[in-house]
Amino acid sequence: MPSTTKNRCFTVNMITLPLFPLSAHVLPQGRMDLRIFEPRYVRMVKNACATQTGFGICMLNAKGDKDRNEHIYSVGTHVTVIDFDMLSDGLLGITVEGDRCFNIEKVTSEKDGLLLGQCSWSPIWQPEPEGNVALVKQRLMDIFDKYPEIQELYPEPLFDDPMWVIYRWLELLPVSAEQKQHFIQQRDYVKTVDYLTQLVK
Repeated sequence: MPSTTKNRCFTVNMITLPLFPLSAHVLPQGRMDLRIFEPRYVRMVKNACATQTGFGICMLNAKGDKDRNEHIYSVGTHVTVIDFDMLSDGLLGITVEGDRCFNIEKVTSEKDGLLLGQCSWSPIWQPEPEGNVALVKQRLMDIFDKYPEIQELYPEPLFDDPMWVIYRWLELLPVSAEQKQHFIQQRDYVKTVDYLTQLVK
């Protein structure tokens, strides 16, 4: 498991993370509300809260072999629980926030089916001056104005941070998980900005 000190855990070459596969994905500084009901994930969340560690969220790969644990894509995001509550239906509701991407090198399963990933931290994606996010930023602000449920997740949106804007778009885009993985793995800032700019024009 990662160190309880967030900055220190990022210096470790290989770490073991419990994995939570989803059809959606969250990226660094992104937030997501989750309803937890399967016992294995309730255990995962309780342990994460008790030890002040996090877990990994990764995207499902519909083409992968589930029996060989190949049904998840290789790049995921380490998240921490920033809020939790018991919902009216008795389920556990949590809000998570992403902090850094990782690469899954190997996956194993525990007795209750919880997946554990042997992971390494991905290089941090940096913005480049050649990529102009002005239009992409404005369109993202328009989306926040239109959808209050997104606004509620981000009381202090970071619209002036280019990477924050790009990450939010990659989360929101109605494209395949395979396409999102392509952008995340390539970490080509200029090409990603160009693609998003053409898409939102």
